[in-house]
Amino acid sequence: MSEPISLGQFEQVVLTAILSLGEDAYGVTIHSRVEELSRPKRVVMGAVYATLDRMADKGLVRSWMSDPRPERGGRSRRYYRLEPAGEQALREAALAARRLCDAVEQSWGTDIWEPGRG
Repeated sequence: MSEPISLGQFEQVVLTAILSLGEDAYGVTIHSRVEELSRPKRVVMGAVYATLDRMADKGLVRSWMSDPRPERGGRSRRYYRLEPAGEQALREAALAARRLCDAVEQSWGTDIWEPGRG
C-alpha cells in the first residue's frame, strides 16, 4: 500500500469544490464554490488555477476541454474531476478533520457546532 498523500487546507477546499460540483466543475464554478467554502476569506482565481495544476501533476485531478459553447464565439471550458487518488486523499483528510473535531468537542465538553460557540 502506498503512502497516503497529505493535502494542504486549500487543496482540501479545492477538491471539495470539485466533488460538490460534479459534472459542472470548471474554472469559474470551482472558484465560486471555493470562495463559498472559504468565507469570509477572499480567494483569487489564480490561486485556484495554480492549485488545480499542481493537483493534476500529482494525479489527484484530471482535466479536459469541452467543445466550444454553442453561442456565437463561444469558448471551450476546462472541466475537472477527481481521480481515485484525489478521492482517497480527500477521504483521509475528511476523516482526520472529523477526529480533530471530536477531540475538540471532547476537550470542551460541548458540540463545537452549537450556536454561540467559537
